[in-house]
Amino acid sequence: MMNHVVCYTDSARKEVEQQSKASLKGDDGKKVIPERKTQSVIVARRPDSGGREGTVISLLANHFLVQFDPSQKIYHYNVEISPNPSKDIARAIKHKLVNNNSPVLSGATPAYDGRKNLYSPVQFQNDKLEFYISLPVPTSKLPSPYGEIPDLKEKHQKLKLFRINIKLVSKINGKELNNYLSKEGDDWIPLPQDYLHALDVVLRESPTEKCIPVGRSFYSSSMGRSKDIGGGAVGLRGFFQSLRPTQQGLALNVDFSVTAFHESIGVISYLQKRLEFLRDLSQRKTAQLTAEERKEVEKALKNIRVFVCHRETVQRYRVCGLTEEATENLWFSDRDGNNLRLLDYFKDHYNYDIQFRKLPCLQISRSKPCYLPMELCVICEGQKFLGKLTDDQTARILKMGCQRPGERKTIIEGVMRGNVGPTSGDQEKEFKLQVSREMTELTGRILFPPKLKLGDGGHVRNLTPSRHDRQWNLLDGHVSEGTTIERWALISFGGTPEQKSNVPRFINQLSQRCEQLGIFLNKNTVISPQFESSQILNNVTLLESKLKRIQRTASNNLQLLICIMERKHKGYADLKRIAETSVGVVSQCCLYPNLSKLSSQFLANLALKINAKVGGCTVALYNSLPSQLPRLFHIDEPVIFMGADVTHPHPLDDFSPSVAAVVGSMNWPTANKYISRIRSQTHRQEIIQDLGAMVGELLDDFYQEVEKLPSRIIFFRDGVSETQFYKVLEDELQSIRCACTRFPGYKPSITFAVVQKRHHTRLFPLETYQSSTQNHFLYENIPPGTVVDSVITHPNEFDFYLCSHWGVKGTSRPTHYHVLWDENQFTSDELQKLVYNLCYTFVRCTKPISLVPPAYYAHLAAYRGRLYLQRSESLGLFRSTSTLSRAAPPKTAPLPKLSENIKKLMFYC
Repeated sequence: MMNHVVCYTDSARKEVEQQSKASLKGDDGKKVIPERKTQSVIVARRPDSGGREGTVISLLANHFLVQFDPSQKIYHYNVEISPNPSKDIARAIKHKLVNNNSPVLSGATPAYDGRKNLYSPVQFQNDKLEFYISLPVPTSKLPSPYGEIPDLKEKHQKLKLFRINIKLVSKINGKELNNYLSKEGDDWIPLPQDYLHALDVVLRESPTEKCIPVGRSFYSSSMGRSKDIGGGAVGLRGFFQSLRPTQQGLALNVDFSVTAFHESIGVISYLQKRLEFLRDLSQRKTAQLTAEERKEVEKALKNIRVFVCHRETVQRYRVCGLTEEATENLWFSDRDGNNLRLLDYFKDHYNYDIQFRKLPCLQISRSKPCYLPMELCVICEGQKFLGKLTDDQTARILKMGCQRPGERKTIIEGVMRGNVGPTSGDQEKEFKLQVSREMTELTGRILFPPKLKLGDGGHVRNLTPSRHDRQWNLLDGHVSEGTTIERWALISFGGTPEQKSNVPRFINQLSQRCEQLGIFLNKNTVISPQFESSQILNNVTLLESKLKRIQRTASNNLQLLICIMERKHKGYADLKRIAETSVGVVSQCCLYPNLSKLSSQFLANLALKINAKVGGCTVALYNSLPSQLPRLFHIDEPVIFMGADVTHPHPLDDFSPSVAAVVGSMNWPTANKYISRIRSQTHRQEIIQDLGAMVGELLDDFYQEVEKLPSRIIFFRDGVSETQFYKVLEDELQSIRCACTRFPGYKPSITFAVVQKRHHTRLFPLETYQSSTQNHFLYENIPPGTVVDSVITHPNEFDFYLCSHWGVKGTSRPTHYHVLWDENQFTSDELQKLVYNLCYTFVRCTKPISLVPPAYYAHLAAYRGRLYLQRSESLGLFRSTSTLSRAAPPKTAPLPKLSENIKKLMFYC
C-alpha cells in the first residue's frame, strides 16, 4: 500500500499523470457564491414585529437550534484528485487519507463535500499538501476499439493510484454570520454564505457516510425496510436536512422523507416488472423487439448502473444505451485481433449459453462499442428511480410518506437521536457546535375565517364557516353566481352497454343538482348523446372531426361539452387541446365508474367546475376586500391579483419546452374570476421569458372588464427556489414594470411574493403532545388559518407560514409566503388576512385551499399548456437524437392559440 506525503517516486508520479487525462480546473462544487453587495433591487424587509390578529396557539416546528462559537475558525481547503473519481470513490480516498495521515492533518477529522471542498476545525501542518493514495478500484481494459466486451475474465482487481492536492483557500469564522442572525450592524448585509455552507457540509458528513444521499435527503434501511411499489421500483424511507438562518438563530430543518429507488434485481426480471409488453419475456426468448419496444427498453435502462453476476467483481457499469444488433449477431475483436462471436465467447470462457439471444446487449461506453448481455446483469442497489412514476407507484410512495402528525414527529425526533442522523458522528464536538435534540417551541395564531357570500334564489345569503375543517356545504344554498347553460352536448368514449344506459339518468340528475345550486343546465342536449369507441381517442383527426360536427350542429354556439370516458386515457390531452384551440368549447370530462353511484357530492363537484368554466363563480367574500383592508383598498381604485408558475418537463426529458402561465383577476372588488395567458419557453428556463407581454395582455383585459387600470398589482409567483429569489425578482419585476409602460403615465404599486409548497417545515400543535387525556387529538393537524411569522422565519425579510387548509391525510404542509418586493407597504396582519381570505374563494370546492388561488390557477393553467404539448412530443417535434451525447434543446415550438370565445373563461380549472 502506498500512502506518503509530498515525496514520491518519479515513476508513480508519472503513472498518476498518465491516468489523469485532463487537468482539473477549479470547480467549487456546491459552494454558493455570496450575493452581490451592489444590488439594484433590495429584497423587502419585515414591516413590523409580526402579526397580532387571531387566537394564539402553541406549536412545535421541526427546526432544531444549532448554536455555534462565532470565534471558531474553519479552515477551507480546496481538494483536487487526479484522475477525477466519482463521489463515492472520492469519499473512500478522503477516508483513507484521514486515517493514514493524522499527524499531517493536525489530528483533525475534516468534513468533505465529495467534490472540491474540505473543511477542518484546525489548520493542517502545511497550507499545500500532496498525497498519493492507492485503492482497489477496478478498471475494465478494453482490448480493441471496434466491437468489444469488458475484460470479464479478470477476477483480481488492480490497485489504482490517485494524486490528491490539498490547498488552503481561506480561514473563516462565524462572526459575520452571528451579526447577521442577531441583526447587529448593517441591516442590508447579505447572508454570509461561506461559513453557513461550511457548517452545512459539517452536519451532512455523518449521514453521507452512513446513508444513500439524494439531493438534500438521506435514505437508509435503518429507518425501515424498503417497500415494493411495483414496476421495478422500491420505496425507501429517509430524512431531509437543511441548515437555515431564522429569527431564533441557525436552525437545522429535519423532516421525514420517502423516495423511489430502482429495485436491485436482474435486468431481465426488472424489464418484466417495468414494461407491460415484456411481462411474458421468459416465454418469448425467440421474439425480437420491435423498434418501438426497443426504444422503450432503452429509455427504461439508460443511465442505470449495473454489475455482472457470472463472476466475482466489484466493477460497476453505467448503461449508455442498447446495441443496434441482437446478441446473437454481435462480434468483437480479442487482444490478438481475432474476430469472436459474443455467444461463442461466453460458452468457451464461462461455459454459459446465452438464453435471450434475440435481445440487444447493454452498451456501457459512450465513446466506443462495449457490450454486456442483459441476462448477466443486475441493477446496482441505491439508485434513485430515474423514470416517471406511474399513478399506482405514486400512490404507494405517497402512502409510505403519509404519516399523521404524531407519528411524523416521533420519526423526526428519532433521526435527531439516532445513529445515522446529523448528530450521529463526532463533527458536532470537533467544530464546537451544539445541536438541540428538541423541536422548536413557538406560538402561532389562528386567523378568523371570513364571512362568505352565497346565493339563495336571487337573494344574497351570508355564511361563516364554523366547522373545525372550515368546510361549508351547499345543500341548502346556491352558488354566488350561477350560469345558464342552454346549449350543451354529451359525448361518450367506450363503456359497457350497462354503463351507457346510465347516461340519461346522469343527465337528469346533473341538471337537478345544478338547479339546486342555482345553476341552470338544460335537461335537453342540442344533439342526442354521442356514443363513440374509446379508439376515437387514439385518432386525432377523427376526434377533431367528431367534435367539430357537434359544434356545427349547435350552430357554432355550444357552451359546454361533457365527455364521459371508460377510464383515464392519454387521448385526454388531445381532447382538451382540440376543444379549446380548434373547436372553441369548454369541456368537462368524467369517468363511467363514477356514474354508477351518482352521489350528491360527485354531482355537486361536477356542477361547481362546470359553472366556473362557463363564467359563473362558487363563492365570494361577503365583506369586500376594501371593507376588510380599508387602509390599502378602495372600491374606486381597483386591484388585480396575479399568479404565475413555470412547469418543467420530466427530469429525463432533455428537449421539451418549459411552460409558463400567468393568471389575473378580472373583477373588482370580488376578485374571484381569473383569466390566463400560457406560453411555451426555453427548456428548463425558470425566468418567465414573455412575462411582460403576458402581463400587458391581462392588464388590457382588466381594463375592458373594469373600465379602469388597477392601481395596485399583487403578484404571487409559484415554483421558485430560494437560490433563484434575487434573479427572479430582478428580471420579472422589470418585466411587470415594462408591461405597465404600455399605458402612458401608468405606475401601479407592485407587491411581488413568492409562494412555496415544496419546503420541509412542519408544524405540530404542542397541546396535543402534552395532554394524555385527549388521545383523540394526538394525531390531529394544526387548524386552518394557523399562521407563523416569528422564530422559524427569516431573520429580517418579510415571510410567513400559513396553513389555510385542513389536513385530512398525513401531516399538513403550511404554505410559505416570502415577499420580495412591496410598494403597497402591507403590514403583516393585512397581507396574512388577505391571503387567507382569498383561499376561501377557489371555484372548485367549498373549503379553503392550501395555496392562494392565483398561484393555484397559474399552476393549473401551466399544466394545461403541458397537455397541449404532449401531442407535439408524441409526433416527434421534440424527439431526442439517436446519439449518446446530450444535444442542445431545439427551438421552442409555440403553443396552439386558444379560441377567442375560450380566452376569457376559466377553462383550465
